[in-house]
Amino acid sequence: MNKDYMLRMKSNKANKVSSPTGGGGEAVGGWEVRPGGMLVQKRNSDFNHNANTVPNIKVRVKYGSIYHQIVISSQASFGELKKMVAGATGVHTQDQKLIYKEKERDSKWFLDSAGVRDGSKIVLVEDEVSRERRRLESRNNAKLDKASKEIADIRFEVDTLAKQVATIELEINGGKKVVETVFLSLIELLMTQLIKLDAIAADGDVKLQRRMEVKRVQRYIETLDMLKMRNSNLEKVQQYQQIYKGSISKTFQKQQEMKKHGNFNPGQVVVTTKWETF
Repeated sequence: MNKDYMLRMKSNKANKVSSPTGGGGEAVGGWEVRPGGMLVQKRNSDFNHNANTVPNIKVRVKYGSIYHQIVISSQASFGELKKMVAGATGVHTQDQKLIYKEKERDSKWFLDSAGVRDGSKIVLVEDEVSRERRRLESRNNAKLDKASKEIADIRFEVDTLAKQVATIELEINGGKKVVETVFLSLIELLMTQLIKLDAIAADGDVKLQRRMEVKRVQRYIETLDMLKMRNSNLEKVQQYQQIYKGSISKTFQKQQEMKKHGNFNPGQVVVTTKWETF
């Protein structure tokens, strides 16, 4: 009994000596107990607020013989610095090479990680290869934009001609004859659009747009050729109908005259027209 009591007393004394807290988890002597029981140094809200404030620095960027002073966050990246340098020098970010301590720095690197401090000197070198490549890309994009606009203008013209083709088709389907010069005029206009499309130089998606428009124009020309044939056949049918009506009319008049003179024989067949064999 006495032995167990003495062991408990020694354990309590040891706990009191090793713990800097006064019990209840409150901070004592600059220490505090977190909810999990871990003993850590006491946090100071004012100290943390100041630690989270990132200071700005002034760096000197040399471009040619001119120095540009840039104010930027000390934890910014070289990519962010390039954007600010572009505004000060007019050099595109893709054409910039930023040299710090005789080494080119990647846009993803951070200033503080590279050792850039307030007053540090950074040299800007313009990448001529990148500038030329970007200039060619800009020129190609301008050509593609121009080609796309030209195709859009042609598409508008073809839409107008397509409406006329649809009107002609409705008239022929309704049995109305169309003047042949209308077909020739529309086909000529559509062929002109094909020539314009053939003169457009294009790549990628714009080339695909041009190919689709060419096929569209060709379909309308084929439709007009088909309608032209139907229109020609319709003209022949109308001619046959007129001949047939004229023949019936002459036969009827002949019969009326024969009746008038008393020479009409109902069983007699009178041939008034010589029909061609097709």
